[in-house]
Amino acid sequence: MNSCRCPKSKFSRLKATAWLRAAATLASVAALTACSASPSRNILGSYFPTWMICALLGLFGVVVLRAVLGKAGIDAALPMPVVVYLCIWIAVTLAIWLLWLG
Repeated sequence: MNSCRCPKSKFSRLKATAWLRAAATLASVAALTACSASPSRNILGSYFPTWMICALLGLFGVVVLRAVLGKAGIDAALPMPVVVYLCIWIAVTLAIWLLWLG
């Protein structure tokens, strides 16, 4: 058996490392290009990020929904209310985001 390493395997390893580094760089550049500008809204002369407005509107929607469910008596029957209301908050927030900016 030949125990010496051939330069060809070292070259192929360097080539694979270079391709991996190039792929990682390309993936990070592609992921960060979406972060170049965030949608903002001018409210009373100050710019607020749209995601913050959507989150606050979603929170308001969940508070209203909780009041409705409490009046109907469904709130007491929920298995884990914190998780349920958190999921509803996320769903309402994303729905507002899609309807507003979609």
